[in-house]
Amino acid sequence: MNVLKSIMIAASGLKAQTGRMRIISENIANANSTAKTKGGDPYRRRMVTFDNVFDRELGAYLVKAARVQNDKSAFGSKFDPGHPAANDQGYVKTSNVNTLVEMMDMRQAQRSYEANLNVIRAARQMASKTLDILRG
Repeated sequence: MNVLKSIMIAASGLKAQTGRMRIISENIANANSTAKTKGGDPYRRRMVTFDNVFDRELGAYLVKAARVQNDKSAFGSKFDPGHPAANDQGYVKTSNVNTLVEMMDMRQAQRSYEANLNVIRAARQMASKTLDILRG
């Protein structure tokens, strides 16, 4: 396989995982949000989906963040009768973000990012060694 092709494929993985980590960070930052108005909804968890895209110029499949979609799971609730968004029973809707799940997703994204980075490092080392052999 072409060294440059390997680097480009790994770079697409880096870009995809960077986008995924950004969305996960947004989820974590909004994990404790509540509805702002009575009957309103709080922050809804977002998830990134990936897609394989064939690059004709490169002649290889690259990974791309296809779209960001909302998690349709139910919101939580907490008892806070003094909150402006509390319903008649005194409960306020809370975000459907589970910080433990988000931290695990973040760790997985970091490991995928590191793996792609290692591919780039290895490809660079192979190219460097090849040049050293050709010079010698």
